Amino acid sequence: MIKQFELKNFGPLGKVAMRDLSKINLIIGANSTGKTFLLKALYSVIRAQEESGRGQDRRAMSEILSEKLFWTFQARLGDIVSKGKNKRLKASVTMADNCSIAFEFGQDTSKKITTLHDNLPSREANSIFLPPKEVLSLGKVILKSRLQDKEFGYDDTYFDLVVALQKQSQWEKNYKVFKESREQLESMFAGRIEFDDKAQDWVYRKGNSKFSIHTTAEGVKKIGILDTLLSNRTLSPKSVIFIDEPESALHPTAITKLMDIISLLAEYGIQFFIASHSYFVVKKLFLIAQSTGWTIPVLYSQDEEWLQDDLKDGMPENSIINESINLYQEEIGLALD
Repeated sequence: MIKQFELKNFGPLGKVAMRDLSKINLIIGANSTGKTFLLKALYSVIRAQEESGRGQDRRAMSEILSEKLFWTFQARLGDIVSKGKNKRLKASVTMADNCSIAFEFGQDTSKKITTLHDNLPSREANSIFLPPKEVLSLGKVILKSRLQDKEFGYDDTYFDLVVALQKQSQWEKNYKVFKESREQLESMFAGRIEFDDKAQDWVYRKGNSKFSIHTTAEGVKKIGILDTLLSNRTLSPKSVIFIDEPESALHPTAITKLMDIISLLAEYGIQFFIASHSYFVVKKLFLIAQSTGWTIPVLYSQDEEWLQDDLKDGMPENSIINESINLYQEEIGLALD
């Protein structure tokens, strides 16, 4: 697992750090505070580590990381450094075995960085980034944009996800520990997403019926993507999953069920980083922390400063929680009038 990180002058993130990371880690805050930027930064590092030394690829980690940052943020690397004279982007990420990577670069950097420190071992697991928008109906467009046209448009979080979904499902070789979580995922919508070889497209199968992926509800596709990644063994008990706005396209009941499934997968070894501004997500994870006794670190912005708390110790004071309380108080006030 990722145990700690520190980023400085990384786009909108002036300085942000988290220590003692756990199975599930939550990042909350208002729009434009940099939640997605943070997830993408961590994803770029962990994916670069996973791609380094794999197969016949003999590129240096610094070269792979440079390319991953370039295609994930879709910008000249110097452009993701926070604006300001002589500012330099600095980043360090430490894994559970105390191995780490540290790098920095300035605003004059184009497409190549040099790591300051790197003793990360090779990594067999595959990590994934789940964006708010589904990719099943856009897969062909995303692959063409990235592989043929080499154009910006869909960043590497989308591209890597589409590539991972290309793998054939291995029903007979599924990880046994994922059996219960997959059953719960499929039961949420009484069906599953699968690739139709004849139609050469994704479909939603419900019983004996098949429905075009283009007419399938966004929420179904979102759950189906996670189910597919478990069934084709992209995800393993040592994967890291980054989820941006898990509440997107899901109703509150589905959100709470998804958090239960995430809790189950975390128990089996998958680490989660979740960025959200949903009260339902925060509240459900708080209840999970209370019932399991798990540490669930929560990072939140307050007065332009990033603070860390623990849901095991209670709900942190922040705009998401406060607005829910304000609405409740307003409701009580109307009832008393």
